[in-house]
Amino acid sequence: MGVLFDSLLGGHTRKFIKRKDSDAGEQGRALEELRASLYNDFQTSEGAKRQQQRLCGPVVAMTFNFMVAVGIIFANKTVMGKVGFNYPIVLSLIHYTTSWFLLAIFKALSLLPASPPSKSTPFSSLFALGVVMAFSTGLSNVSLKHNSVGFYQMAKISVTPTIVLAEFILFGKEVSIQKVLALAVVSIGVAVATVTDLEFNFFGAWVTLAWIIPSAINKILWSNLQQSGNWTALALMWKTTPVTVFFLMALMPLLDPPGILSFNWDVSNTSAVIISALFGFLLQWSGALALGATSATSHVVLGQFKTCVIMLGGYFFFNSDPGLVSLCGAVVALGGMSVYTSLNLQGLQESASKQLLPRQVSFPPKQKAITENGKTDVKDTSESA
Repeated sequence: MGVLFDSLLGGHTRKFIKRKDSDAGEQGRALEELRASLYNDFQTSEGAKRQQQRLCGPVVAMTFNFMVAVGIIFANKTVMGKVGFNYPIVLSLIHYTTSWFLLAIFKALSLLPASPPSKSTPFSSLFALGVVMAFSTGLSNVSLKHNSVGFYQMAKISVTPTIVLAEFILFGKEVSIQKVLALAVVSIGVAVATVTDLEFNFFGAWVTLAWIIPSAINKILWSNLQQSGNWTALALMWKTTPVTVFFLMALMPLLDPPGILSFNWDVSNTSAVIISALFGFLLQWSGALALGATSATSHVVLGQFKTCVIMLGGYFFFNSDPGLVSLCGAVVALGGMSVYTSLNLQGLQESASKQLLPRQVSFPPKQKAITENGKTDVKDTSESA
């Protein structure tokens, strides 16, 4: 039977099957080598940082953050509006506790990138980032609850000059006059588009003023720690999230109203809160990736771009009418964002071209030597033994 089977197949068919098996084996080995390479890279902070930069550049990171930010707007609107969960600090606490839980799962499965050595980054920097992250997130939600949307948008716009000033004071980072003008156009456009009223109360105004500086410092630290060291977004989240959770628990009785224990935790309400928490984890991760790949100022501009796109999208696709003045402001803001993005890309191209310039190699002068027959022979001493 085996002889009959071999005769039916023929020599060429058997070779073809062997070649297919060989190709499949090579592909399997290649996949195993790739998997092993990725796993080994995750075991060192330098390798994990290279993988993050290779897989998640500025465009990917900012697109990811933009999509998640739009999604969490609808998720939080459902939780705060339809569900009636009016506890902004508790909601932030649930978000960061969920992130901490998911990061612990990644750690247990060896999927969490390695952190740099403890000596490379002072504990005070990580602790400060965790603290300002708690105040930034918590006070932002409280400000939105106690102020009008217009006043809240004005506060968000004021974060941009705060970041520029703070980076100049802390790191001596200067911004070109062209970028300053572009940012001014963006801020004016967003103000015209979104600030339709400035209603606020005394408590809400103080909360907003207290939120601006932590928000700016939060973005600056996330960007600086990733770009100056070998920190990845997930590794930095793992180190700072416990501090954030602790301080949110301290803020909860001070800024949230009573009654959280009497909230109706049925299946529908709990599901909405869990979905919001998952979006919160993705927002924290994508925001960290975007800040590591770009800068704090670019991340703020991305948030303002999101605001304008949502407004224009509602006008074109859902027949909303924000008014001609608001639409013109959104268009002006988008124009300023385009100029700012173009200036950033131009700067990146110039820095990349400088790095690619060939190094000038200086060769030592050729020496003349006298040969045995009295003729001069030119010898090149640039070769090394």
